[in-house]
Amino acid sequence: MSQETPPTAVIAEETAVPAVKNRRRTRELHDARTGWAFMMPFALAFILVFLIPIFVSIYKSFFKPVSSGGGLYGGGELAPQFVGFENYTDVIGNERFWHGILRVIGYTVFQVPVMIIFALVLALALDSFLVRHVTAYRLGYFLPFAIPGIVAAMIWLYLYTPDMSPIVELFRAIGLNVDFMGRHFILVSMANMTTWTYTGYNMLIFLAALQAIPEELYDAARIDGATGLQIVMKVKVPLVRGAALLAVLLSIVGTIQLFNEPTVMRTVNTWMGADYTPMMMAYHTMMGTISPSGDGPASAVSIVMALIAGVLAVLYALVDRRVNK
Repeated sequence: MSQETPPTAVIAEETAVPAVKNRRRTRELHDARTGWAFMMPFALAFILVFLIPIFVSIYKSFFKPVSSGGGLYGGGELAPQFVGFENYTDVIGNERFWHGILRVIGYTVFQVPVMIIFALVLALALDSFLVRHVTAYRLGYFLPFAIPGIVAAMIWLYLYTPDMSPIVELFRAIGLNVDFMGRHFILVSMANMTTWTYTGYNMLIFLAALQAIPEELYDAARIDGATGLQIVMKVKVPLVRGAALLAVLLSIVGTIQLFNEPTVMRTVNTWMGADYTPMMMAYHTMMGTISPSGDGPASAVSIVMALIAGVLAVLYALVDRRVNK
């Protein structure tokens, strides 16, 4: 005889399934609310300090301050006037802006690879068994990033100034006359300042990626007979490609916004001008020392800079993806 399930058991089972689903749905809803609650402060700060300023800048870029009132010279009051894309055409047609862009692109081409290689070498050294007291070294390498950029630029300005710099005196003692302020060398001088500041920051990005690699991969490589150098080149370096991409993209965006170093260097080298870099041009346009001036033209300069930085970052990401297929 076949044994049949009692009716009461069937009813209990049918009522238990919806109850389990309801509890699961309630738990998922509670988890979602908790996640949103934790994310809300960041989301509000992101909107206030990032999104809103971007939209305000885009809005203002379509306006230009013009004189209002009557009279031969238009009065004396400045009022914003809608000019459409006129500010953008002024920026795009300005040769000084493109000279500044070419300077920072050339600066990026030789500064970023040097900095990234140094950062990767330091991270590999700290991740190896060759260095003890890793925490002290990690803090020491990162410390320059903790110094405010304008302060670091002033320190290096002193180290580059002839008759004051111990570095210049050292070069002279060995028979080399290096002009750190020369027109053809000043970008290299600023690149050294940026490399000194940001190498430790990028090193932490690589070090975090290296420490996330499973130890089993190293063990497998050793079992296969790989040497220490082969593990570095065949295991570690390929697995930090994502970190390298992030570091390079951040560096590209940062170098397009080069400001502290050339601004401080300009205090001694007035030949650099107020528009030596695009960020300097945006700042001095806002302050009224470059014509056309005002927050509208300055916003247009900033937005065009952001678009160029975005295009360069996307191009690098596409090239990186194609090369590492």
